[in-house]
Amino acid sequence: MLEVGKKIKICERKLDKIAELDRLYDDCKGYVELSEETREPSLDKEIEDSLHLLESKVEEAKIETLLSGKYDSYNAIMTLHSGAGGTEAQDWTEMLYRMYKMYCDKQGYSLRVLDLLNGDEAGLKSITFEVDGENAYGFLKAEKGVHRLVRISPFDANARRHTSFASVEVMPKIEDKPNIEIRPEDLKIDTYRSSGAGGQNVNKTESAVRITHIPTGIVVSCQVERSQLQNKETAMQMLYSRLAEKEEEEEMARLASIRGEIKKIEWGSQIRSYVFCPYTLVKDHRTGYENSNIQAVMDGNIQEFINEYLKKI
Repeated sequence: MLEVGKKIKICERKLDKIAELDRLYDDCKGYVELSEETREPSLDKEIEDSLHLLESKVEEAKIETLLSGKYDSYNAIMTLHSGAGGTEAQDWTEMLYRMYKMYCDKQGYSLRVLDLLNGDEAGLKSITFEVDGENAYGFLKAEKGVHRLVRISPFDANARRHTSFASVEVMPKIEDKPNIEIRPEDLKIDTYRSSGAGGQNVNKTESAVRITHIPTGIVVSCQVERSQLQNKETAMQMLYSRLAEKEEEEEMARLASIRGEIKKIEWGSQIRSYVFCPYTLVKDHRTGYENSNIQAVMDGNIQEFINEYLKKI
């Protein structure tokens, strides 16, 4: 259950949106009535602008009604992993992280890195970060899967075209512990020296923590907190989130089997391609939605891809 204060805040925001839609509708109606009375051509632009604004706000409201999942209103924890391909794939992972960081900025979400592993020469082998904001998980769950890049490699002296892959994991941040039992004997806890940015104790003390849940094989880690205890607490919270997400996915799969449906959007499937050469195009393979302005997409303009996904599920 979400804490009461957060629930109240969400309800208040929904009421504010309804009031805003009501106000925009009254504005449109007022401009139309005034235009009919005065026959003033200059009001046509005001009517057009107000109608476009109302239309976009209604579309936003429609999309939010699709966020009815158990954890959709929660914050999100995302993990990016580079695929095979060495430096090329690691650079692609860092490019994806930049894209999500810019998306979060546009959405007004806050982002905090929890764990990272730098690439051998450039980029990132993996990174885990927390995204805080209303409906963060509801929107970002659309990004779960494998992302494919096609481009002329900046790391290839012969300027050949390369294909790289990176996987994106997304889970809700479960702040209140769900009804999931985690037995101490089922945990393997390792400590190691932090490799990320931090205070003067970084790389001097083994403050970073990695927890393996033996029955499921789930591994979580955190290295950005000040102490080993804090890193362990954050990692345990991530483990609860992963186990809760796993439980929900199993329930969805069970219901799908009862209905006799085949779930087409699966974890680990290639969901989107980003082609920089020989043409520019970003295509979502689940929905068919495309955008040829690849720079805009890499600058965080991915909401339309997310909206199209939410309409399909």
